[in-house]
Amino acid sequence: GKEVVIANAIIAMLTIGGQQLFSFFTFSCPCHVGQNLIYGLAFLGVPALILLIVGYALNNQTWRLVMGKRSHFERVSSPNWLLKCKLVCFVLCSITGRALVAPVTWLAVTLINGSYYSCAVSEYVPVHYYGAAPNVTASERSRILATFPCRQLVPPELTRARDEVILLLRYQSQVAGWLLIAVVVITVFLSYCLASCFSPLSFLHFRYWNSYLHNEQELFDEATEQHSRLYAMQNVRKFFGFVPGSENVKEIRIPSLREWQAISGLAFLKRVDQEHYDYSLLHDWALKERASGKYLRIDEDP
Repeated sequence: GKEVVIANAIIAMLTIGGQQLFSFFTFSCPCHVGQNLIYGLAFLGVPALILLIVGYALNNQTWRLVMGKRSHFERVSSPNWLLKCKLVCFVLCSITGRALVAPVTWLAVTLINGSYYSCAVSEYVPVHYYGAAPNVTASERSRILATFPCRQLVPPELTRARDEVILLLRYQSQVAGWLLIAVVVITVFLSYCLASCFSPLSFLHFRYWNSYLHNEQELFDEATEQHSRLYAMQNVRKFFGFVPGSENVKEIRIPSLREWQAISGLAFLKRVDQEHYDYSLLHDWALKERASGKYLRIDEDP
């Protein structure tokens, strides 16, 4: 839908901006043998991995799939088991597709930039790219190549060779970046085409279904907010004798020290029976205790 496209575009733009700031303020190639590769790959891969995990964590479908893992397969007959597996796989692929937007954008932008790749693989460039092969050992050659991303560390006689190597590495990096973008675009397009071909719904019916799901979720969220507020209101009324916003309050309840202690502390979801839970300490107190004790009329002097 349009909302998904807009959300993905915003995520991609934020990732591009973050990558540019990240590169400007933090990236500085060490230009040392053995460290360039680790440093370059860390800047390429670690942020992408973090963005992937964040993409999974921020998707509500992830938690719906994880927290509903038991209900997916409990009491499912054999003919429906395969259908359930297909549904779980489909939802997982959908979640993964959304989660990959940011890391793929990061990888594509960093590869097109070329600095990370040049830093990572500079010491592994074949010797014939020097232009003139100096009579040095293999370890010394690697040390010299590792300094190529840092212009100030390169000997003057190798400046031209250094420029040629950096241009070659940027070319390789940018080609890899554009190939990654092309592969992703083609994969997404073909996935949508296949999903549309195998969909049992017509185009207009599919749009109606999307609209229904969107409206259902909005109405459900509104009902959840109102229901939980009304339910909490009953427990608060029992503890204090009134609820916020009440007019013409005649009296208030004075909770005892034991009651204050009962609702204070760490609240855990507590199972009452096979079908019900206590959501908080106040909820637990309201279900167990009678609202007796001291009441104070508010028109009296305390």
